[in-house]
Amino acid sequence: MSSPAIERILRGPTGLGTSGLQLRPQAPDVPASEVPATEAAAETAVVETVALEAVVAKAATLGATAPDVQPSSLPVPSLPVPPLPVPSLPVPSLPAVPVAPRATAGPSGGKPKLGDPIPGLYHHPVAEPDPVRVEALSVKLKAWAVDEIELYPPEWEKDFEGFSVGRYMVACHPDAPSVDHLMLAARLMVAENAVDDCYCEDLGGSPIGLGSRLLLAHTALDPLHTTPEYHPAWEASLSEDAPRRSYRSAMDYFVRAATPSQADRFRHDMARLHMGYLAEAAWAETDHVPEVWEYLAMRQFNNFRPCPTITDTVGGYELPVELHALPAVQRVIALAGNATTIVNDLYSYTKELSGPGLHLNLPVVISEREGVSRKEGYLKAVEVHNELMRAFEAESAALALACPVPTLARFLRGVAAWLDGNHYWHQTNTHRYSLPDFW
Repeated sequence: MSSPAIERILRGPTGLGTSGLQLRPQAPDVPASEVPATEAAAETAVVETVALEAVVAKAATLGATAPDVQPSSLPVPSLPVPPLPVPSLPVPSLPAVPVAPRATAGPSGGKPKLGDPIPGLYHHPVAEPDPVRVEALSVKLKAWAVDEIELYPPEWEKDFEGFSVGRYMVACHPDAPSVDHLMLAARLMVAENAVDDCYCEDLGGSPIGLGSRLLLAHTALDPLHTTPEYHPAWEASLSEDAPRRSYRSAMDYFVRAATPSQADRFRHDMARLHMGYLAEAAWAETDHVPEVWEYLAMRQFNNFRPCPTITDTVGGYELPVELHALPAVQRVIALAGNATTIVNDLYSYTKELSGPGLHLNLPVVISEREGVSRKEGYLKAVEVHNELMRAFEAESAALALACPVPTLARFLRGVAAWLDGNHYWHQTNTHRYSLPDFW
């Protein structure tokens, strides 16, 4: 049994990264001078993507021997599904996947109804999340936020409930073995949102002085190592505001469940996120509208990447660091983060533009920099998302076929499922989002 997300990866869509991909049985070594240039180029593309044969062999060994995460405070029950099927080599030529309509050819039926998906947006619908699990997660999460860390005052409760984190995380992590595993992701999501709102956005945020606030908050994730004289003052500072309290508590839970490499991976991704916050703040301070490519560069850092990259911890296993560090894996993760963040730009467009000033998002930047209407900028942003999404799927498929390690296949499925769940949450969260009248 396999989910639609992994099936669309393992069946090998055509597109970026797949043309010319032919996996063959191992052949005798041939001197480089005797290999035709075209064949050598095709082989080099695959080898450079998944590393040399020795790396793949080592990865297979790691995948077979790496234990599941077994935190003392977080028992991992047996998963309800068997291991993912992985195709054996050699593999026949890759079949095509139907191409979604271009976003600019949207329907003529007028503005979508509340809760409808964006017309022309390439996405995969998901089943409604298990309501029992959603409710159990929501109750535990609210108890943590209110009783354990005093995250928000009573007047914020409506927005906290409207965020629907329980439904969000259940949709994004369908292979999580338990509610406790889902809580790892839910706490971090709430903490990241608290930092964004309180330091950057709606609830008192400002670009002025943001770097100092983010640096101090980051020490709740990546602790300060200092002398005994100065340690107590730093320790006390972690309780001074809601963002730091939530970061510290969420990270404490996470490191008890994660391996050291998973925890370090998350810290690295959060540093990327904070760097993206700072770039956006610098533009806000100077009223700078970036070029489209500059905006996309910022969004590669200020994006959802920390969320899908913990999918293995939430699933109760580990993608070994040697696999995670492969350039092909890093590219797939980056494409996933970029595509899913543009989903946020598109669904939050109306909400963001209702505020004062010029709020930067991809449709606005395209409109401003390329001299097109707001509608044309929005529809082109849909196409940018669709290109990134198809590139993610194509390159995930190529990677899964070329490096047939069960933990890697499961991780790729988890990232794809996260993208699907993230779209579902944005589409259905009518408390926060509505669509513009562009169709």
